[in-house]
Amino acid sequence: MNPTTTRSDLVSRFAAVIPGGVNSNVRLEVADVIFAKGEGPRLWDVDGNEYLDYVLGQGPAFLGHANPRMTSAVSATIEQGMTYGAQSVVELTAAERIIQTLGWAEMVRIGMTSTETVQAALRVSRAATGRPLFLRFRGQYHGWLDNVLASPLEPWPSPASPGQVPEALKESITIEWNDLAAAQQAFDENPDRIAAIITEPVMLNAGSILPEPGFLEGLRELATRQGAVLIFDETITGFRIGRRGAVGVFNVVPDLAIYGKAVAGGFPASVLAGRSDLMSLFANGVNHSGTFNANVLSCAAIAEAMAIMEDGTVHDRVMKTGNELMAGIRSLLEELGIQMQVRGLPAAFHLSFDNNEPVRCYQDLLRADSARYRRFAATSARDAGLWLASRGICYVSASHDEATTAETLNRLRAALMNFQQAESL
Repeated sequence: MNPTTTRSDLVSRFAAVIPGGVNSNVRLEVADVIFAKGEGPRLWDVDGNEYLDYVLGQGPAFLGHANPRMTSAVSATIEQGMTYGAQSVVELTAAERIIQTLGWAEMVRIGMTSTETVQAALRVSRAATGRPLFLRFRGQYHGWLDNVLASPLEPWPSPASPGQVPEALKESITIEWNDLAAAQQAFDENPDRIAAIITEPVMLNAGSILPEPGFLEGLRELATRQGAVLIFDETITGFRIGRRGAVGVFNVVPDLAIYGKAVAGGFPASVLAGRSDLMSLFANGVNHSGTFNANVLSCAAIAEAMAIMEDGTVHDRVMKTGNELMAGIRSLLEELGIQMQVRGLPAAFHLSFDNNEPVRCYQDLLRADSARYRRFAATSARDAGLWLASRGICYVSASHDEATTAETLNRLRAALMNFQQAESL
């Protein structure tokens, strides 16, 4: 970059050629931030400001930015080419390593984004059952396409964007998370019409809400009894909350699961994994296509990420760091007399200006002052060198450690005190 070019100049140039200055609408609220470098748990913007990163690119950088093993393995592999229009050896390696790591899946398909992989899961579920509908949960995100992008605000499901075809949402039935009675009612009211239940096994995209005891087990039993396909959308939880994802943590096995973000250690890839009788339908009439599916870069990244995570030490480290960080934040909040809820899992916990009443579904999230937290993340936290997601989720990577925890708590102390002072003016 030309040293005389300012950030404001770059922001203007972005806005001139890219709508909103961003290539994903999720980034509209940070369109004024342009990063130049990431390494381990840190980011540097074009002005040279350094941040401790708890966004991790919205989750993918589970192994830290520019992980040397990842960059070395991918660089060496793509020197032989990128995509062939046929199979590659590294593609087989990636598939076999995923299946070995998961321990329950029999076959996989490798794609590029979870948005498209969700569609593959829904399509094959409809093909297998001959049914048109799927059951989903309020506030969960399964991609930006018309049939899954739904506003969590009432009435729901309803379109979340201009240009959506409202009729596309008619194939989905939306209920609150952690409500088994409502799930049973949905099947009772739609006999032999529901092809699949699709759910995040932990609501990490919104609120880091854990399943109540027996909830996932109840969904498993209900799907089996009703002849429906149980789909876990592990785009965020997969290979993050444990080596085997939510299946390993909760010991509930779905029929299909979608993996993304951490599956390729920060590189673009998604995976559909599942039972062979369902997955084999893709070889027998059910279309799932994509020029860049299982490209060399993605497969090399998946294969190396699986190897790095193989012995479990990565997840042990993340668990330890995340637990210590959550405990430190709670102590700091008590010391400063600030009411903020800290909940979730060590690898992905949530912060919100809220009381300490339990949060079990999206309706409970509405209790928090989300606008206040967005202001905090965009002002005092950023000024203190903390890169936080405005919706409250905090991702911990394998590159975070005891030293970054201490540094984070010092920066957070300054940020919270400055925010308190600004609010009192």
